[in-house]
Amino acid sequence: MRTLHTDIIHPPFAAYSHGVEIPAGARIVFVSGQLGIARDGTVPEDCAEQAALCFANAAAILQAADMDLADVVRINAFVTDRTYLPAYMAVRDRLFPAPFPASTLMIVVGFARPEFKLEVEVVAAKIGREPRA
Repeated sequence: MRTLHTDIIHPPFAAYSHGVEIPAGARIVFVSGQLGIARDGTVPEDCAEQAALCFANAAAILQAADMDLADVVRINAFVTDRTYLPAYMAVRDRLFPAPFPASTLMIVVGFARPEFKLEVEVVAAKIGREPRA
């Protein structure tokens, strides 16, 4: 991927890129929003733990396409309270070093169940062979 930057607009507020260009011929995978819920149905109380689960769940889906978090070009994240921003961003920043994906972070009223503090969806792209059958 190629990150896109310009001096014409304000620089990013955090560790993300304003835009990302995906090369021609790349495979693209869209991962639905993932919640901080473990396989056994448990939901941790801590926002950082939920964020880590969101990204782990997304990584598991990407693995089915022979991709991983290093292939992520865009992140959309939704949190239910402004106080969760630092915990979410700490996890995101640890998992996504430069070059940074494009990213949007929104504060929302809530999710289907009140214990969920955030939801994360990603888009990934990779040049190369088709995934294993």
